[in-house]
Formats: sequence, structure tokens, C-alpha cells
Amino acid sequence: GAAVDVVSKEPIQVSNPLLKARNCIITPHIAWAPKESRIRLMKIAMENLVAFIAGNPQNVVNK
Repeated sequence: GAAVDVVSKEPIQVSNPLLKARNCIITPHIAWAPKESRIRLMKIAMENLVAFIAGNPQNVVNK
């Protein structure tokens, strides 16, 4: 099975085989929207900011 929030061409074409797949859930770019997701996003952002201010930045790329 699969769950997708994005398809390669939008709006999704009527001929897209995912629309007929019994084991596929498609959402219209709203998977991030639940309150729990937004709370988690803010918590992670705050933790990253606190770590950065403390001189311990997280997830550094190209150090």
C-alpha cells in the first residue's frame, strides 16, 4: 500500500492509475495540516533554534 500527499502532475489526471488502486490513499497537500503535525513542527523548530543559540546547531550541512 501507499499514502501520498503529492503526485507528479497536478491536478491529478483522471487517467492516473493511483486513483483506482485499492491500496492507495491520496490527500490534496493536507498531510501536514493536522494540529499534531503543526505542534511537532514548531517543537522541532524551537529545539533547533535553542541548540543553535547554545552553539550546537543541529543537522548541519556542508560544515
